[in-house]
Amino acid sequence: MTSIDAVPTELLKRPKRADALRNYEKVLVAAREAFAEGGEATALEEIARRAGVGIGTLYRNFPNRQALLEALYLGEVEQVCRSASEFADAEPWDALTGWIGRVVDYIGTKRALAGELLNYLDQDAELFATSRQALWGAGEPLLVRAQEAGAVRPDISIGELIQLVVGIVKIPSPDPEQTRRILGVALDGLRYRA
Repeated sequence: MTSIDAVPTELLKRPKRADALRNYEKVLVAAREAFAEGGEATALEEIARRAGVGIGTLYRNFPNRQALLEALYLGEVEQVCRSASEFADAEPWDALTGWIGRVVDYIGTKRALAGELLNYLDQDAELFATSRQALWGAGEPLLVRAQEAGAVRPDISIGELIQLVVGIVKIPSPDPEQTRRILGVALDGLRYRA
């Protein structure tokens, strides 16, 4: 998969009409903000109110809480996958680490959504497997390009790199800058040394 078609369209069921798509997007924006503030306790009625739509409109797009959470989760995955193309003209090392920065931001959002989704889905659910494959598909060309340029050691795969990043970002820390610094030190260890 490329970064452009990273998340299969059958998993992202967006409305086709312009007005319905606007309402769909408004609900997702409101839900993202509401879940960030209120977590699992956020009521769907509150999300509809924030979006400026009726509860019927919310349910027309998302028949239940799980459907809304899945759409949010997949939207975040799609966004980070598409961001890989923004680094096409950057130097190979800068492109890879720039995209990893986007992955770090995504992990923060993903943690909250995945935690709540695990109330509905198994850890090996298609949603999570597809998302993982999409991330790998988006990041692998950047990693391979950096490896071919001699900027990154050749003995690491995209799966290992993402696992390294996730592991570091999940370490509890009161200071996000400390986490980024530790990640920077770890990424520096990926540089190719003759």
